[in-house]
Amino acid sequence: MDSSLQEQLTVSFLKEINVKKALAAILLISGVAFLFLIYLIYFRETAEVTDAWVYQLPALNAFLNSISTVLIIAGFVAIKKKKFILHMRFMLTAFIASALFLISYLVYHHFVGHTPFPGEGFIRPVYFTILISHIILSATVVPLVLTSYYFAFAGKFATHRKVSKWTFPVWLYVSVTGVIIFFMLNAYT
Repeated sequence: MDSSLQEQLTVSFLKEINVKKALAAILLISGVAFLFLIYLIYFRETAEVTDAWVYQLPALNAFLNSISTVLIIAGFVAIKKKKFILHMRFMLTAFIASALFLISYLVYHHFVGHTPFPGEGFIRPVYFTILISHIILSATVVPLVLTSYYFAFAGKFATHRKVSKWTFPVWLYVSVTGVIIFFMLNAYT
């Protein structure tokens, strides 16, 4: 990548931020967000009355996760072809789709709380294996994505590539398993 393109892709104030401070802020924000989500789903009382539109949000969430999956793969293909601007556009759009998913997910769980899995027999351990791995990796994907973006926009492209080798498969797995979980839940309701 030539230096003029590198300069176009960087955000000047991020170049000035100390890496340790940036990573500490990313971990703090990610940790607080994850703890809030756990509180919202498992420890908070749900709303007494829930409008019908709220029950449509899981389908929207699956759609947004599907969009993220397609965009993440498209971004991966673009970077392999050394189309840096296109890669950036795909990845930023994937980030927006994932952020919209998170907002919709929070709204749904604000009203509904925990969603139990009604399936029985062999499918139950399959579902929980996917769900548990999805939850664990979803807790790691937020700091990974934010770290990847920090290094990219700070112009630290070598470090960005190293972090993104972990970010890509985790983000892709979380997006795909989110859709799988939606379909598994709907198959038994």
